[in-house]
Amino acid sequence: MSAPYQPYYCEENVWHLAADPALAAAPRRVVFVSNPARQVLMFGQRAAGEVGYVVWDYHVVLLVEDAGWQVHDLDFVGGRPAPVATWLRASFPLTGRVPGHLEPTLRVIDADRFRDVFSSDRSHMRAPDGGWLAPPPPWPAPGRGTNLMRFVDVEADFEGEVMDLPTFAARFAAQSASSTR
Repeated sequence: MSAPYQPYYCEENVWHLAADPALAAAPRRVVFVSNPARQVLMFGQRAAGEVGYVVWDYHVVLLVEDAGWQVHDLDFVGGRPAPVATWLRASFPLTGRVPGHLEPTLRVIDADRFRDVFSSDRSHMRAPDGGWLAPPPPWPAPGRGTNLMRFVDVEADFEGEVMDLPTFAARFAAQSASSTR
């Protein structure tokens, strides 16, 4: 597996990873991690640096069913793939003990559907002066126009299913645990 990677463009990284031929035969889901405030506290991310945590407006990962659900998070310092339960414990160790506006909400979409409908013009990474907030990837932006923020908006009716962390864990981490027994 060798998907392209560009820091701060997780949605495009996952868009490419979802098409990787090594993963194509397995069931795959794209997961947008956000919340109504667009402030999700996450640990175990490359961008966290020495402080150990980062507050993302959103983050995107790929789930692949392979002897249970595995998380492919290209920004996770714990390696990849990681069993869902492992990734959840490392990424959200303070769940239930942080202010509600920092708790994650997750939008789960079939990976093939995501690849078909996702588009980004990268405008979300432009500063008010027109410069880049982070260097853009060297590959062309996927699709035409942008619908990125429609995926990020966990309050809107759009593609996939929106769920809270306990529901996500029950569905995907429980299956991972039972598959590995």
